[in-house]
Amino acid sequence: MGEKRGNLSLKKVNVHYGDNHAIKDVSMEIKQKHVTAFIGPSGCGKSTLLRSLNRMNDEIVGCKTSGSIYWGDIDILGKDIDPVPLRREIGMVFQKPNPFPKSVFDNIAYAPKIYGIRDKKKLEEIVEKSLKDAALYEEVGDRLGDSAMGLSGGQQQRLCIARTLAIEPEIILMDEPCSALDPIATAKIEDLINELKKNYTVIIVTHNMQQAARVSDYTGFFYLGELIEYGKTKQIFENPEEELTENYMTGRFG
Repeated sequence: MGEKRGNLSLKKVNVHYGDNHAIKDVSMEIKQKHVTAFIGPSGCGKSTLLRSLNRMNDEIVGCKTSGSIYWGDIDILGKDIDPVPLRREIGMVFQKPNPFPKSVFDNIAYAPKIYGIRDKKKLEEIVEKSLKDAALYEEVGDRLGDSAMGLSGGQQQRLCIARTLAIEPEIILMDEPCSALDPIATAKIEDLINELKKNYTVIIVTHNMQQAARVSDYTGFFYLGELIEYGKTKQIFENPEEELTENYMTGRFG
């Protein structure tokens, strides 16, 4: 784990998938230890931009990213940055829960083991802390040896969050983490997000505007690859400056 680096500063970020210009000149400052939501209609570039923040787009053939994303004194998009250790510090939680077909314990201990932790007591401490931080320990603490595949969808998603926390990231990216969940499980994830921002920077992509309003401190509204408006969530929802933002909020399009 590197030193704490603070805010993320995006400067003229562009992403192309071949001829498709998916992200166009996006500049924004994402605040440390706050929740930032990316909203906008399908295909507007929200998830593409999110994946740029830990270089996941590098895995896509034909995808090119330009501009800079400064995190402290490093440019995440710099050619000298190895994305593998970067992803340890900037973790990702995906749309659908994707637990490994292993026990609850082994799901959480998997990454710490890869990073060289072998001491059983230390692994037990990491697993317990991660599950507690993900508000899951009370539900599964007596079932650590059971398969993670037997958990409910909402529990599996919190397990995936716990798995991310186990490697002590500084930033957590969430790509529509509740889209596959029922309202009760969604509420638990939202409560968890509010807790996580005490210690982590959280960036969430969501199609659910009410969710963005409930959980985020800052909101960016995207349309056709452009950042149309960005600011404090209350202002974006109650008093948007751009007509396009207001039209989206009031359901006139999208």
